[in-house]
Amino acid sequence: MAAATREKIHQVGKRKSSIARAYLAPRTGDTGMIRINKRAFEDYFPTEMLRLRVLQPLELTQTIGMYDIMMNIRGGGISGQAGAARHAITKALLEIDTGYRPVLKKAGLITRDSREVERKKYGLSGARKRYQFSKR
Repeated sequence: MAAATREKIHQVGKRKSSIARAYLAPRTGDTGMIRINKRAFEDYFPTEMLRLRVLQPLELTQTIGMYDIMMNIRGGGISGQAGAARHAITKALLEIDTGYRPVLKKAGLITRDSREVERKKYGLSGARKRYQFSKR
């Protein structure tokens, strides 16, 4: 265990054009609470799939309910925000205890998913899609 378990841990996670700032602190009540942009976790991520994606690093390290998590998320869509939140939580858990690294690394959560939307090019209808060719 690292010496940083008593105070609040701050980490930033990114995915697509979303940025999530996560603050992990030891729980104050019976179970750890998760607040995102001053809203309840279930209100912010309405679908079960998005909630599972965010909680995946906590499940893998068996730390669900051990920390109060406050997050600020900006930019992108709901899926990118869930990925950014997962990345931020993963980085914060690694700062708390480096012993979690092999489990999180095997699940592929440490690496930032750097895929971005390709820009639209001049003369095309999208990034790569062309207008229909007409010979006459």
